[in-house]
Amino acid sequence: MKKNVRLGLAAVLSLTLVVPAAMVANQASAADVVATAKAYVANSLSAKSGFTPPAVGSKAQKKGATIAFVASDLSNGGITGVLAGVKEAAAHLGWSVKVYDGQASPNGRTTAMNAAIADKVDAIILGGTDATEQAAQVAAATAAGIPSFGWHSGPTPGASLGMKTNVTTDPLVVSRTAASYAIAKSGTTKFGAVIFTDSQYQVAIAKSNAIASEIKKDPYGKVLEIKDTPISSTSQLMPAIIASMLQKYGKNFTYFFGINGAYANGAAPALQSAGVSPTGSPYAIAAGDGDSAELNRIRTSKYQLATVAEPLYLQAWQLVDAINSTLAKAPIAKWVAAPGLIDKTNVPKGDIFDPASGYRNVYLKLWGVK
Repeated sequence: MKKNVRLGLAAVLSLTLVVPAAMVANQASAADVVATAKAYVANSLSAKSGFTPPAVGSKAQKKGATIAFVASDLSNGGITGVLAGVKEAAAHLGWSVKVYDGQASPNGRTTAMNAAIADKVDAIILGGTDATEQAAQVAAATAAGIPSFGWHSGPTPGASLGMKTNVTTDPLVVSRTAASYAIAKSGTTKFGAVIFTDSQYQVAIAKSNAIASEIKKDPYGKVLEIKDTPISSTSQLMPAIIASMLQKYGKNFTYFFGINGAYANGAAPALQSAGVSPTGSPYAIAAGDGDSAELNRIRTSKYQLATVAEPLYLQAWQLVDAINSTLAKAPIAKWVAAPGLIDKTNVPKGDIFDPASGYRNVYLKLWGVK
């Protein structure tokens, strides 16, 4: 015979569920990750600092010098943006800039480097050309008395790999910013992310690994895969890749990250063909470079949510200043510009992220020119 058991109020209260400490800690950790990401994103979107170079440098050197710009891929908006800035800055010093097209291939870049060395230029800028890939050519240039300088030519800023300096934002900051944007937007909703990289470039691998690491900190986020896809082939390869991933991952495919905006550009036709809304998921977030096509997609809400932009012209002027200091046999100023997080709320009106920090006047005053 079953007995009906009635518990008094005191007994009921004594049966309070005991939640394991580990579960409480995990819940707190998840909340902390999301809250931290939201604060970080808010600060990044409104940031005004990090774009003014130190007033350290040399007077203008060697009027009439010729600077070689060895472009990895002249279809890359980041590279062409830096090239435009280099030409602008060099003109104030009375220098000419000669462009060597690496034609988006290792052999093409080697040929371009060799041609620059043979032309006995005064300095070489590796415009997106990986210094490890071109180690023999960088060494040959040094032996010929031609200093090399890089833009996105290694995984870290500063002197390395035979270069006097490598100008780039901190790739780990760029990656954290890109990943934080997705974490903040998703909040406590689960999401899946695909990360596109290009193993030809050390800086690309550094970025994609760091993005994955940040997402893995979020209990709500999952890295679906890291896809190695050449930047130079995104327009040809991305439509088929995106179509395949839409089928493979379905609604779990919430975001995709590219180590620059070329991946978003290549993906747009496939997303449109699949009937994906221009403002719907999977959302594109670029971890660099912030070229004009990216800014237009963000501005018009068409298949790109955000980018972590390089201050391309500022970095170009920084490169020219580094060359000028080297020609003066003076130290290169140790400084790393901040990247700029851009979404629909703060997208510039123009074709480039060009912070109004007065950097041009800083350099012109240092050089003693107008």
